[in-house]
Amino acid sequence: MSSDFEAYEQDFGTITAEVTNKIGRIPKLSGEEKTQLVLNVDKQLEEVRELLEQMDLEAREIPIQSRAMYNSRLKSYKQEIEKLEKDFKRSRIAYSDEVRNDLLGDDASSSENQRAHLLDNTEKLERSSRRLEAGYQIAVETEQVGQEILSNLNSDREKIQRARERLRETDANLGKSSRILTGMLRRIIQNRVLVFILGAIILLTIILATYFNLRGH
Repeated sequence: MSSDFEAYEQDFGTITAEVTNKIGRIPKLSGEEKTQLVLNVDKQLEEVRELLEQMDLEAREIPIQSRAMYNSRLKSYKQEIEKLEKDFKRSRIAYSDEVRNDLLGDDASSSENQRAHLLDNTEKLERSSRRLEAGYQIAVETEQVGQEILSNLNSDREKIQRARERLRETDANLGKSSRILTGMLRRIIQNRVLVFILGAIILLTIILATYFNLRGH
């Protein structure tokens, strides 16, 4: 699983490097050339988001003892893509000095105010988006913790059931052993009583035989 994660990391690094370079070129362009580059960057950013989703899925499959390291790397990549998206949005409404002067002339100051207003609104939307994403991440982590707790509870329940079954078997074996011992003790007592009676009969016989023998003489 970690090898797949690292492969996605390499793709992520390659694409983000290209995106960074293109974002820096966007303000210097205008017209159709700028539009095509913006569309190209937007497509690559979508590819990067898909890579992040794949890395997120891979990180969840990594053993718990190693997962924290990959989650930390994934978090830094998410922050990097957030910064790239912010720079991309700014670059789309930004112009180099030369292009701005050609397009706006005397209206450059008014355009700067509009641009500042747009940037402010964009940052507000990004903050809201980050809060929603953080909430979603907390919900996902809470769900994972809940699933682990349920799994542990199921495991504990199975252990308790197995222990109860062993106790029942032990009780049954003890009951059987007790009945066997009771039967053996009863037979021992019966045998001793029989031996005592037999001995008494033999002794009485000897006494009577001796008595009649002496009386005959």
